[in-house]
Amino acid sequence: MSGFTKTVQQYETTFRKDGTYTLIQRLRQNVIRTGIRMLSLSYSRISLRDICIRLGLESEESAEYIVAKAIRDGVIEATIDHERGYMQTKQAGDVYATREPAEAFHERIKACLSLHDECVKAMRYPMNQHRLELKNAQEARERERELAKEIQEGDIDEDDAGGDFEGL
Repeated sequence: MSGFTKTVQQYETTFRKDGTYTLIQRLRQNVIRTGIRMLSLSYSRISLRDICIRLGLESEESAEYIVAKAIRDGVIEATIDHERGYMQTKQAGDVYATREPAEAFHERIKACLSLHDECVKAMRYPMNQHRLELKNAQEARERERELAKEIQEGDIDEDDAGGDFEGL
């Protein structure tokens, strides 16, 4: 938090000139929220006074308000003990004891198998391959017609016939 405050003070004139100073001031709440999240991951129980000191907040009441808002918004999973003045994070259960990892693994396997099936189908039946074959067949028929027509009209000579043979 002190680094954020120092940076804002250092570049305040630039932020004001760019018209982003109020936006930067609103980012302060995100920095505090991230700090609270990091503290909740680091400590299972921490006093509101320590939160106030570590985040550079004005009072314990403001720390309590911000922690309560973070809990309500779902940023952290914790409870506040108002009488004793501390935040207690809820212990995460053993996620591997649930079916969640198996279900996630199953979904990934299904996605991989589906991708495999699509790739196999694409290799068996290339897109628009039949159109290419029809086009090649049509071009071959046209060449045969032209060649037959030239032969009938007698326009074909030795050079066009493609060989050194006598008589035609």
